[in-house]
Amino acid sequence: MSRLSVSLLSLALAVCTGQASAQAAAPADYDLIIRNGVVYDGSGADPQRVDVAIRGDRVVAWLPAGNHATSQQSVDAQGRAVAPGFINVLSWANESLIADGRGISDTRQGVTLEIFGEGWSMGPFNDRMKADAVKQQADIKYPITWTTLGEYLEHLQQRGVTPNVASFVGATTVRIHELGEDDVKPTPAQLARMQDLVRQAMAEGALGVGGSLIYPPAAFADSAELTALAQAAAESGGGYIAHMRSEADRFLEAVDETIAIGRATGQRAEAYHLKAAGEKNWPKMAQAIARIQAARDQGVLASADMYAYTAGGTGLTAGLPPWVQARGHDAMVARLKDPAVRKRVIAEMKDPDADWENIRLLTGSNDRVLLIAFKNPALKPLIGKTLTEIARLRGTSPEETVLDLIIEDGSEIGTAYFLMSEENVELGLKQPWISLGSDAESAGMGGVFLNYSTHPRAYGNFARFLGHYVRDRQLMSLQEGIHRLTGLPATNWKLTDRGCLKAGCFADVVIFDPAAIIDHATYAQPRQYATGVSDVFVNGVQVLRAGEHTGATPGQVVRGPGWRGPATRPATP
Repeated sequence: MSRLSVSLLSLALAVCTGQASAQAAAPADYDLIIRNGVVYDGSGADPQRVDVAIRGDRVVAWLPAGNHATSQQSVDAQGRAVAPGFINVLSWANESLIADGRGISDTRQGVTLEIFGEGWSMGPFNDRMKADAVKQQADIKYPITWTTLGEYLEHLQQRGVTPNVASFVGATTVRIHELGEDDVKPTPAQLARMQDLVRQAMAEGALGVGGSLIYPPAAFADSAELTALAQAAAESGGGYIAHMRSEADRFLEAVDETIAIGRATGQRAEAYHLKAAGEKNWPKMAQAIARIQAARDQGVLASADMYAYTAGGTGLTAGLPPWVQARGHDAMVARLKDPAVRKRVIAEMKDPDADWENIRLLTGSNDRVLLIAFKNPALKPLIGKTLTEIARLRGTSPEETVLDLIIEDGSEIGTAYFLMSEENVELGLKQPWISLGSDAESAGMGGVFLNYSTHPRAYGNFARFLGHYVRDRQLMSLQEGIHRLTGLPATNWKLTDRGCLKAGCFADVVIFDPAAIIDHATYAQPRQYATGVSDVFVNGVQVLRAGEHTGATPGQVVRGPGWRGPATRPATP
């Protein structure tokens, strides 16, 4: 080789080496770019074919398709929908996330924020409440090392959870803290202390206060008490949520009470899992919707949420009169062992005109009462059987069977009640002010979750909404359906920079196939994951890749408008 050739070769090598060094040294423009997706911003606006650029935990830009921007990570959405992460406005993942922080059943549906606090919340506790809560734990067992609601939320974040978490403070929890579980009215001093507990929770980041008014001891609270607690939350912008006092015979009166509390506070009032329970009450669904819409037209911040199923899920104890449940579970069991009390309870359980919400009778048949969770290992073989089947096996009446099971199990006993009509589910979901909540845990397929059954909504609520009701039934456009899961609840509960997918929003993102997303969970086999969601990001971290959980736990506490955290602490929000 000639000296000239050697010189030219050396020069070429130097140029190439220099280019490689320059490329290696040049920083990427972004941490992550999601390319080739159909992007929905959560507002309900039409989608756009743009790329989403993310830096850290925030969306920083929309880029035109075909751009040449660089990133440390690139995800090809392959023409699928790219949306803000979904918000579960009514979650009972408060214990399941302690057992498994991944929250797989919701993560695989695109949920990136779980909101707790329907009546009961994980604080504020006192020593008596902690001891009782530990005693009532079933399959999921854990020490209670926190006292306030804020400390609990911090505890989840420190343990490591996949979704973001937020909570209302429970009006029931506050009542138990000051009054115990008896049927009593608070004195002015006690009510003032209850309000102070709400204010403390708001300062720690609660979104507002939540009632659960068909269950004792919450059922013992009157409207004045609830309004006082809601007003304490409203002082710092918090709202009021309610499992209303009735979803059946006094459904419309309960709607009026919820609206009245919202009118009195000037803040949002939301009816949780809106439904008309029992066939004779099904015509009331349209009337309830009309009353909520009329209140909205008058300026009241009234709204509701739903799950996409015709069966509710709660305890078998919901079929007992409230008075026998006063002072807690142990006191109730002691009463039920008294023959005279037992006789009176059974008579009331059979009375269709009783002055309490008799959920069991509202189903119309004991065949429509499905037992799904027991605490006592000896009773677990009964999981998945109806009350009719169990009563036949035991040779006792349905009422006697209910009482015997509650005594033997030492718990409320998880139960699915078939109460609603499919027509009313669709009517409710059509309303533009309805958001979605699973009213269930977020669980996995193994470990402790195999010890009990559950409601299919725990594994399929959001996929069912988008797949069955939005796509197949065409109740609304896809952009509207996504808005109901994202921008709507974020706006309702003042979740700054959540539920959106534009520059400045937190990078909670879901990629899914609108043509394929669907639920698979059934009442007979509820533990079946939904499909159609391929990728999920929480605060910019990928938690689902190609439909499989990555194991990442980047979830943060999302706080409400009253939060008074340290100025040096990242506000989320």
